[in-house]
Amino acid sequence: MAEKPINQGLDEEKQETLIEFPCDFPIKVMGETHQHFTQEMVKTIRNLIPDFDESGIEMRGSSGGKYISLTCTVHVTNKPQLDDIYRALTSHSMVKVVL
Repeated sequence: MAEKPINQGLDEEKQETLIEFPCDFPIKVMGETHQHFTQEMVKTIRNLIPDFDESGIEMRGSSGGKYISLTCTVHVTNKPQLDDIYRALTSHSMVKVVL
């Protein structure tokens, strides 16, 4: 029986994504306009990246004012960390879409 190479898991991770880690990765989060939307998204991201810098968040409202989008640039070190951030944001009750 042949042994698996030690770095096989790393090779598989590289095949799953074209993103090179670590990197700064922009995530767009959209939801209905709410007074605490930005603070809630920052809190959610900081649960996974404690030193997340919110000063670089780009905020945009819809033309009618009903929706807001935030572009949050996160510094991630690997794909599982990025996946965890997406899962946390998409499961938040205030979030409609995460791109």
